[in-house]
Amino acid sequence: MERVIGTVTRGLRCPIINEGDNIESIVVDSVMKAVEQGEFTPQDKDIVAITESIVARAQGNYATTAQIATDIQAKFSDNTVGVIFPILSRNRFATLLRGISMGAKKVVIMFSYPSDEVGNHLVELDHLDEKGINPWTDVLDEKTFRDQFGYGKHTFTGVDYIAYYKEVAEQAGAECDVIFANNAKAILDYTKHVLACDIHTRIRTKRILKAEGAETVYTLDDILNHAIDGSGFNSKYGLLGSNKSTEDRVKLFPHNAQPVVDKIQQTLSEKTGKQLEVMVYGDGAFKDPAGKIWELADPVVSPAFTAGLDGTPNEVKLKYLADNNFSDLKGDALKDAISEYIKNKQTDLVGQMEAQGTTPRRLTDLIGSLADLTSGSGDKGTPIVYIQGYFDNYTV
Repeated sequence: MERVIGTVTRGLRCPIINEGDNIESIVVDSVMKAVEQGEFTPQDKDIVAITESIVARAQGNYATTAQIATDIQAKFSDNTVGVIFPILSRNRFATLLRGISMGAKKVVIMFSYPSDEVGNHLVELDHLDEKGINPWTDVLDEKTFRDQFGYGKHTFTGVDYIAYYKEVAEQAGAECDVIFANNAKAILDYTKHVLACDIHTRIRTKRILKAEGAETVYTLDDILNHAIDGSGFNSKYGLLGSNKSTEDRVKLFPHNAQPVVDKIQQTLSEKTGKQLEVMVYGDGAFKDPAGKIWELADPVVSPAFTAGLDGTPNEVKLKYLADNNFSDLKGDALKDAISEYIKNKQTDLVGQMEAQGTTPRRLTDLIGSLADLTSGSGDKGTPIVYIQGYFDNYTV
């Protein structure tokens, strides 16, 4: 019988994960339970994707605001700290800001505008045009911003992040000023000691600040990149990728997750006789068309994955072949011609017209985004995603 199903993605339920749990055993047991119940039959190149949250929870990779404050105090002493380019998120940044402010006497929060790095808007771009304000050159203080744009609330959360972040900082014991600018060096008119809180542009920001004479420059991956007073930590990403756990505690991005995926792959191979691939995933990399938010608030989509997930797809566009290479064929003849073309396609299709529009992003970014959309961010209870047929093509 002719196969009619391509890629299949399943969210797998598993127990609630607690600190100290054996995450490898829980993932393997959850997959094998689904297999034993007849949900699917494992095949070579199936993918097991695990949300970063349950890996970090099992590791106990947490830090308190007091521990963050200790690291901030050690790095900035009593200097005014410029907290620049924070993303607008109660889950991602508010608790970090509380810890940062506990470790400083004064902070100057510099918001990028009209939106943060991942697309959360403070003001619409059209409103800047109406007011004749150039976000690339104009530096606004809080009063000027309010006079021009009033008090706006986030489309989805209903939060006025300017007021909220200032309140968080002041309640943590720091004096707080607020400005708005998109050029990193603007902060140097207020302080020479800067914590750059952007995610994907942080290396450039640090370079610009150092070149312009900043005396102290750190990025979020420099904070909690080692244990502070017994805290969790992430040696590569520090506070990047962290999430709120409680009002005074954050869960960090999983630390050293590569042995986790390697062990799960080895155990599943032994139990199923198949070569499965395994990855840890966080935020997917996609943009919401309504809220304009680019989802990726983690430093990477996948902090750990097995070797078979390295690289990019090498695919041809079926509609291009049908409309161009084989435009004179129809029915079985067209199907056979396209199948034969795929079987004999080049190993590297970069630059070839037949591959245009196939989005050759990294496999882990594509698969991680698929897994993130499958598991969701709420109460689905499926932090393990099992993917079959992802590497199949029209001929398989």
